[in-house]
Amino acid sequence: MRQPLYFFSMADQTQKMISLLGRMRKQMNGAVADAMYYYGQNYGLNYGVSLPTIREIASTEGKDHSLAQYLYKQQVRELRLAALYVAEAEKITMEELPTWAEGVINSEVAEEMAFALLPRTTILSQIFDEWSQSDNEFLAYAALMAAARSNIARDTEAIFSIPAILNRFASSRIIAQGVVALLAAAYDCDSEARKCVMEIISKLEESPAANYVQEEMSWRMEF
Repeated sequence: MRQPLYFFSMADQTQKMISLLGRMRKQMNGAVADAMYYYGQNYGLNYGVSLPTIREIASTEGKDHSLAQYLYKQQVRELRLAALYVAEAEKITMEELPTWAEGVINSEVAEEMAFALLPRTTILSQIFDEWSQSDNEFLAYAALMAAARSNIARDTEAIFSIPAILNRFASSRIIAQGVVALLAAAYDCDSEARKCVMEIISKLEESPAANYVQEEMSWRMEF
């Protein structure tokens, strides 16, 4: 009896995953994995492979969106991060966004997603609107970092949404860092965006996150 096409597709993805994981394991670093665990970057399985090496190995797979989705669901750090480089960003839709959101379990995944995937999507504005308003700290962080690497940095509406984000995460260091990244990018765009940045900074409410933003931006704006 002939096997259905999805059977062969799944088998092919499994073989690619095994091959990819084998190459990752050869680069494993237990000390790095232990350090990441200590700082709260928990995964089901973590070989401690460096990010540059993960990116290099993932690049050999080329672009394959279905494979990326398969890798991203695995409880293995290196496979989840590799998926962000294998994915075809232009194919990401709002319907599948919850699946990608579910995998953003720490700041490392958030940063890599903001670097490798989100800025290349066609729906980044919609993603920013949804994730920046989320109560999930890592999703909001990913949205801010991705926006800083895109034309959203020129969007005054996005800039004016920052006080609400800081109020929601008043003690979050990573949110403060994401805000600084976005404000710094906006400040370098044009005079209108620069004016908005200065206005926002002057009106921030007192909080650890807001204080960090004001301190960081004060010296950045001097230069």
